[in-house]
Amino acid sequence: MTKVATAAIAHTNVRLVVPLPGSFDDAVTRYGQLVPMLDSSAVAEFIRRKAPWETVIAQARENAPHGFMIYWHSAVTPVMSLAGDEWPCVTYLMGNHTIAQRMFHHNPAVMLSAPLRTVICQDASGVVTLQVDQPSSRFSSYDDPEIAAVGRELDSKLATLLAALGAPVPPELRAG
Repeated sequence: MTKVATAAIAHTNVRLVVPLPGSFDDAVTRYGQLVPMLDSSAVAEFIRRKAPWETVIAQARENAPHGFMIYWHSAVTPVMSLAGDEWPCVTYLMGNHTIAQRMFHHNPAVMLSAPLRTVICQDASGVVTLQVDQPSSRFSSYDDPEIAAVGRELDSKLATLLAALGAPVPPELRAG
């Protein structure tokens, strides 16, 4: 068995804070329309029957019109309200396993950063934001040009999603 040395890899993430139009509930509803839930029953069936990867890709394209699916979400407010904190907030894991596979192929540790973690929340002044680490800033930390290229592609997909949400697109997402 090969011994691996312990490593500590310092890297910088760019967190994007993007104002969303409308109310908190409107933003959550619109996000859910544009980023649908993963069809986990279809994926389970693909695994069961050992479907060809091309079938998985086709289903992901159909299920994720903007390139992303929700793998998990949690309305944070109900549990935090027990401590007296009433901030409207929902957190998500958003991604696409067919895109993640293109990075996983080079280094399975990318799954530490995929799917992307996003949050929609409202601050004290009533401003609703979507917050997410910029994909390219996360995936560039793996020191692999193929993984970094997919991170930049995800920046572009995130920019398209934000535009579809009616939100301003940060210039950092247009740089790649």
